[in-house]
Amino acid sequence: QVQLVESGGGLVQAGGSLRLSCAASGRTFNRYVLGWFRQAPGKERDFVAAITWSGISTYYADSVKGRFTISRDNAKNTVYLQMNSLKPEDTAVYYCAAKLGRLTGEANEYDYWGQGTQVTVSS
Repeated sequence: QVQLVESGGGLVQAGGSLRLSCAASGRTFNRYVLGWFRQAPGKERDFVAAITWSGISTYYADSVKGRFTISRDNAKNTVYLQMNSLKPEDTAVYYCAAKLGRLTGEANEYDYWGQGTQVTVSS
């Protein structure tokens, strides 16, 4: 069992930056894959980025590739999402999630979820 808590969301103008954090507690000794997903009002929950325990392998949605960077600090049990060049279409609730096994972008394969943090990008 692992608990995840997101932070760092807020309001930013288009072109700006935010860094989201997700702190994990519980069975953090496991080699979890950690991912970020987002959900806008009236839309499905979409994959954003994921990272393996080692940090060697990452996977990004095409919509954020080149703008967002996922990283993790296992000593702090924390995963980050650095978001640059933000666009209004990035507005959503952002969730972090954890799973065991291979690196994927499929929400239904992730077992543990945070409560979400709101990101709003104004134009």
